[in-house]
Amino acid sequence: MRPKFGVHALLVLMPLFFASNLIIGRASTGLVEPWTLAFWRWALAALILLPFAWSGIAANWSQFRAVTREIIVLGLLGMLICGGFVYVSLHATTATNATLLYTASTLFIVLFDAFYFRNPLTPVRIAGLVIGFLGVATIVLQGEPERLITLDLNWGDLGIAFCALSWAVYSVMLKAESLRRLPTLPLFSLIAIAGAFTLLPPMLYEAVVLGAIPSGGRAWLSILALAIVPSVLAYGIYQIGIKAVGPSVTGVFLYLIPVYGVVLAALLLGESFHPYHAAGLVLVVAGVMLATDPFRKRITA
Repeated sequence: MRPKFGVHALLVLMPLFFASNLIIGRASTGLVEPWTLAFWRWALAALILLPFAWSGIAANWSQFRAVTREIIVLGLLGMLICGGFVYVSLHATTATNATLLYTASTLFIVLFDAFYFRNPLTPVRIAGLVIGFLGVATIVLQGEPERLITLDLNWGDLGIAFCALSWAVYSVMLKAESLRRLPTLPLFSLIAIAGAFTLLPPMLYEAVVLGAIPSGGRAWLSILALAIVPSVLAYGIYQIGIKAVGPSVTGVFLYLIPVYGVVLAALLLGESFHPYHAAGLVLVVAGVMLATDPFRKRITA
């Protein structure tokens, strides 16, 4: 039980690192073009990871070559679509819409996992998923369900929904036996490299057509922060979680992203903490506990 509990402790931190992506990404608007931001984020992340992963890549090179196609697809899903396309979509939608729509990826992950790997959907897990999603909705909609009626959906919202679906496919693909038996850090490094290469064409387009070359300390500091926190740390823990407890359990922890966002905004930015925040926090934590139950001796992943 202890190793599983340790993984759950890491997964509690993971959404905090993921939450920084939205904050830094939105702060970088106007400083760096979206595809350029995504490319340099993952190019730097790959450079950071490679020295630590090189020996594992060399030792398992024949196995990695056998799954080249899967690695390229994962780079396309996880870095091109769930990286650059997220930044593009954020130019046309609000943080409220994006948070609510992207959270749906957790539901997609559980459904895909149940369909492809026959992972049973127990009543307790379903209850946890529903309660957790209600908690996220309570926070995002500010405790007013009628706000759903006034949500102004546009192409940016459709883009975020597509990214959520892609993230679910990315998560479930990592559970494939051919990938699970490979060492985690070297695999993640190669996925990051593949992702950077898929982002190269749109980045070059922005550089040639728009003259979008990052300049200035703020721009490169933003890129470096994105490469370390929501890339190396968040994605790295996510890969570990999927290998240890499966995509369904790992994905449920994404419900904590808006909770961290609310708490950080209150502590660091002086924003108000309302009763609906507290209600949503309680629902999210209860939902995550029900859906994952870290104290069970045997976890179905």
